[in-house]
Amino acid sequence: MGWWPGDRETTGVLVPAPRGREHETDADGETDLLLAAHGGDARAAHLLGRHFAQQGDRSAARHWWERAASAGNMDSAYNLGVWHEKHGSLREAVRWYELAAGVGDVEAAVNLATLLLEQRGDVPAARRWFETAARAGSRTAARRLALICEDGGETKAAGEWHRRAATDGDLASAHDLGFLAYAFGEEDETLRWWELAARGGHTDAAYHLGLFLRANQDPEGAEAFYRLAARNEHPGAASQLGGIALSRGDLRTARAWFERAAHTGRIDDQRTAGFVCVELSDPRAASHWFGRAAAGGDPEAAFNYGLLLIAEHNDLRGGQHWFRQAAQAGHRRAAAELASLLSAAGFPREAEQWLSDPPSPAWDRAAEPELVARAELTAAAVARRGGAPLKACDLTEILGTWDLVTRPLRDHADVMAWLTRQSGLHPGAVEHLASVRATLLRPGTAPWPTPAEVEHVLATARDLRARLGPR
Repeated sequence: MGWWPGDRETTGVLVPAPRGREHETDADGETDLLLAAHGGDARAAHLLGRHFAQQGDRSAARHWWERAASAGNMDSAYNLGVWHEKHGSLREAVRWYELAAGVGDVEAAVNLATLLLEQRGDVPAARRWFETAARAGSRTAARRLALICEDGGETKAAGEWHRRAATDGDLASAHDLGFLAYAFGEEDETLRWWELAARGGHTDAAYHLGLFLRANQDPEGAEAFYRLAARNEHPGAASQLGGIALSRGDLRTARAWFERAAHTGRIDDQRTAGFVCVELSDPRAASHWFGRAAAGGDPEAAFNYGLLLIAEHNDLRGGQHWFRQAAQAGHRRAAAELASLLSAAGFPREAEQWLSDPPSPAWDRAAEPELVARAELTAAAVARRGGAPLKACDLTEILGTWDLVTRPLRDHADVMAWLTRQSGLHPGAVEHLASVRATLLRPGTAPWPTPAEVEHVLATARDLRARLGPR
């Protein structure tokens, strides 16, 4: 909060309070301090500044802190840095912070580095001050320094600073260490840091640890950490718990979890909530969730919403509208239903177009939970530091397609040659698909794929599925 009483401009601003709060003056105390301060007592001047700051008198506070700082009181120099950061000039804030930081004031060094980084964009100078503060024991500085190193591609140095911060109790750095370890295929370290962060209350770490355990075929351990994350309202954890309940045939529990996730706007969970409501014979709720997902652009939800509109309300126009939306997004069953409606409505030519030139098939199969978890972990790892985003659904389709088309094989020793021979695709395309798949399943074997690579490999996967997938 702001540290000037009643100051609307600074209310809610996360800045440290001025130092000197141990001295709460009354009228007589103020008189004594004034006498001492006028006599050259730096500490008295510093406490007077604090006293006037508490009263909301900015001008008097600044006056006495300047006198105290000039006489060597570094708490006052620090306070003047805070004062100018909020009420004065950036240049003056830097000057006073530098004065205090230069004689070992750790908080001043952190504030100075933050200003230099966020206001001036001076990364080298900010880094020097963060390092000074981190070596003096500042957990905050160690974490900020780790993030600067990550941005600069200095992964080893980033890990060292994150480790300092995490060892000192920074849960966010423990979470980041887990991701760094995961990217390098260091599974024991991944488990160690995510478990530390999760048990300390870091919700994302609990969720990612759940995914990690699921990817390593430990469903019981995964469920325990999903529940830990869900207690703190993590929508992804709620979705995973919905899937677990669904696999056990517990539709009511599944519905509760999926609806918790769906209320946060997650389209996949809105669609799944719709399916569960259909199974529970609640078409009104199913229409609600299918409608929300369809409005968000989900073709499967649009198709099922169209079916419900026709079956429950005899709304042929609404059904046709949503079938068209789904068909245009690649949903083949929607295209067939749309053609049927158009033919019955007296539009045989358009109906024939949908039947003769159906859209390319979309991925509509459920992948193994371990593959889904790997896809989500990769997408999260790439997005963590602002990398070009990858869609978990695309990565799942890549992994799921390979799993689907290689099921007929008993011996996978020469799988790429078999795929090339059976599909007629260029060997390089199949090798590229295999390489990306290996990276997703065994992190650390290669850098994460770029969005362009994923798009290219996804096209190969779809071509393979069209040629070799079950009819």
